[in-house]
Amino acid sequence: MKNYLWLKIAVFFQILTGLIHGVSLFIHPEPANEAEHQMIELMETVQLDLGAGFHKTMMDLFMDLSAHFTLAYLLGGMINWYLLRKKVDPSIIAGVLTFNVVIFGLSFGLTVVHAFLPPIICTGLTFLFLLISRISVGRATP
Repeated sequence: MKNYLWLKIAVFFQILTGLIHGVSLFIHPEPANEAEHQMIELMETVQLDLGAGFHKTMMDLFMDLSAHFTLAYLLGGMINWYLLRKKVDPSIIAGVLTFNVVIFGLSFGLTVVHAFLPPIICTGLTFLFLLISRISVGRATP
């Protein structure tokens, strides 16, 4: 069985990114000035009418999307880790890695446009090692 070093590193960064981002779900943002205080207060108190009886704040929506980001990275990492542990056929790993490269590549692109340095670094390293893994598995697959 092939030694999937690059995939093991990618799994590490997927799980690390999910865990680091997961911590942010339990930290309340602290305003640095009056404008930030007002913005956070509005995000937490103003309820938007989203139709069908749903009234949510921007903070509710932000937390939901943030939790999904965390879960997506943990799911990707755990699936890849599972495939490594089960020693499945390299063609299956290549197929799963293709999906990973597309999804986590899009995630990296969105993060570059909309986020700040730590998540850009984490998502970038994840994408880089997934891409290297896909390329290296592709060479080994007939």
